[in-house]
Amino acid sequence: MAAYIRRRFGIERVKQFRQEVDQTAQMIMRHPNIGSIDPLFNDRPITYRSVIINGLSKMVYFIEGETIHIVAFWDTRREPKKQAEQVK
Repeated sequence: MAAYIRRRFGIERVKQFRQEVDQTAQMIMRHPNIGSIDPLFNDRPITYRSVIINGLSKMVYFIEGETIHIVAFWDTRREPKKQAEQVK
């Protein structure tokens, strides 16, 4: 995603996006269940959660014991089902 942002909006926007991701990750580390259970993954054995980062980007993650796995970032303006299919 950073490469896309860099091509499209420049290096300063990439830096801003990384700061937003870091802030969101810190929030999730303090409160792992803060993200909504994502209904796009209801058919999966793992409970996936998601949180909107900046109004345009979504971070998808799941919790396994003490570990938080970030599995995807995507543009909230795009077709969500197609993006969800890419999450393994």
